[in-house]
Amino acid sequence: MKSIDKDVLASYNAGKEWGRLHKGIGLVEFERTKEVLAEQLPPPPAVIYDIGGGYGEYACHLAARGYEVYLYDLAEKNIEMSYPFAQSQKVCLAGVQVADARSIPRPDESADAILLFGPLYHITETEERALCLKECLRLLKPGGLLFVAAITKYATTLKYLSRYDYDSALDDDEFYHMLETTVKTGIHTKKPMGTAYFHEPTELKEEIKNAGFYEVELRGIMGPTTVVRNLDEIWFDPVKREAILRIVRLLEKEESIMGFSNHFLAMARKRRK
Repeated sequence: MKSIDKDVLASYNAGKEWGRLHKGIGLVEFERTKEVLAEQLPPPPAVIYDIGGGYGEYACHLAARGYEVYLYDLAEKNIEMSYPFAQSQKVCLAGVQVADARSIPRPDESADAILLFGPLYHITETEERALCLKECLRLLKPGGLLFVAAITKYATTLKYLSRYDYDSALDDDEFYHMLETTVKTGIHTKKPMGTAYFHEPTELKEEIKNAGFYEVELRGIMGPTTVVRNLDEIWFDPVKREAILRIVRLLEKEESIMGFSNHFLAMARKRRK
């Protein structure tokens, strides 16, 4: 296995993930993803592996609902933060461990569902992402569900267009060439974050199918919410929050607009024997 970019790992070990899902478009990502999980997951106490799950936002959310949840992340800082976070949420995770998403120390066919909400955009080589998906296939029981997150190639471009009135990064030639490279190749390099891989929707779907999964469904889980100004403020108005979520639900399966969603959420199933 090839190593993850050291700058990427360093940024996570500096605690960059903390609170991301509670501000900006992370608010939409978290809320809509929880809704989809509630719709699609088998009932508790099913076994769930949250692989690349950071410090456990989703893991603790599901544990609180009665699931048997195991959390794995490559960043030691995330795993360190997961213990006090779980305590603050008054939940107990079934297992917490530092681990690479391509090699999880659990038995074959031992999970009812797997969340893979990060590893695919930090593994830049196609062959290595295939290893990660194959590992999920190994771990899932027959008929088990896989949930995969990926970032659109256009995420950073749309982000900086939406804030151009107060952030002039687009005026910089070097920054523009970074955006151009991301759109053309999927390789995204931004200091000090390191190098990541951003997907086209159809590309993500094919990678999951090629790993042996079927019934692959893709959703633009955040919709075009990058265009919403002052999201942090209006989100806490329940009427406006529901209005935003209704638009996301309405548009998330529309292939023609899917690239506007910062994140994709793919769902797939392991074949039954």
